Amino acid sequence: MKLHRRHFLATAAALPLRAAGKTEVSIRGTDFLINGRPTYEGREWKGSRIEGMLMNSRMVQGVFDDENPETVQRWAYPDTGRWDPERNTREFLAAMPEWRRHGLLSFTINFQGGSPQGYSKEQPWLNNAFHPDGSLKPAFLNRMRRILDRADELGMTPIVGYFYFGQDEHLKDDAAVRRATESATRWLLAQDYRHVMVEVANECDNRAYQQPLIQAPNIHELIDLVKSIRVGGRRLLVSASYNGRSIPRPNLVKTADYLLIHGNGVKDPAFITEMVQRTREVEGYRPMPIVFNEDDHFDFDQPVNNFVNAVRAGASWGYFDPGASNYRDGYQCPPVQWGLNTERKKQFFGLVKEMTGA
Repeated sequence: MKLHRRHFLATAAALPLRAAGKTEVSIRGTDFLINGRPTYEGREWKGSRIEGMLMNSRMVQGVFDDENPETVQRWAYPDTGRWDPERNTREFLAAMPEWRRHGLLSFTINFQGGSPQGYSKEQPWLNNAFHPDGSLKPAFLNRMRRILDRADELGMTPIVGYFYFGQDEHLKDDAAVRRATESATRWLLAQDYRHVMVEVANECDNRAYQQPLIQAPNIHELIDLVKSIRVGGRRLLVSASYNGRSIPRPNLVKTADYLLIHGNGVKDPAFITEMVQRTREVEGYRPMPIVFNEDDHFDFDQPVNNFVNAVRAGASWGYFDPGASNYRDGYQCPPVQWGLNTERKKQFFGLVKEMTGA
């Protein structure tokens, strides 16, 4: 424990101190609150309650970098012929106010990113904010800090992910996983971030995970570790997500602060409704928010789609855009165009704006 804190403090000392935050997220029953007031306060849409929800999008590559020299050229910008992690973060920051103007209150951003091809069988690249021993890399933290600071200014509440399958194998062992979890949590608390929540692992039931502690049967241990870390008596809200179509398991439901499920693979919107209902029936459930923070099904111009059915069932919904025929059109795939540059993105943000009355 002392060794971990010493390394954490050395990393934190390398970064500038931050002014007091403006935005604070909390949970009351099934509702999210920002600065003590329900999100989208008083808002309904076509008979469905929007108040208390957290409309979000998967923007996990905001701090992306590839430290593998054999694959980094895959992400080169067409106009320069090279990859530039700083440019990626600058353009992310520039796009954030437009997301917020459309009513988006949250986005998921990950320390280990996600597949830069949308979906991948193999992941030879190295996009990882953690050293093999679980200590933090200052360059990744600096990019993350700038994004989280801007979210605070805009009144947004990001979901910060720690682990992603395909990158977890770069951590040495259980001790490294625990150290990474502790270091990331202490860093977020040291910045006095009150507007962020934690997704300790993306899709913890994915069979590609190699580290046992990150896998679904043991994920409650990492959630409990995050909850145990307090600074000034304050801790972070924390959960973990599951594969598309999966229902959270009791070991997570009993300890998580909110529940994350994915709509990938759900072609019939009626099953979105069923997923929410079944999640509420899991052993250990009590009134708490249910959030889809990844779904790659769209049909935003149709009266019934996954987004609409999630909202009607009382769950927040998150957009996952892996791109179309040219996968780089999506938000998942570097070099990302973070604005509303495709018709699909415009339709999503248009529906968010309509629902939330932004």
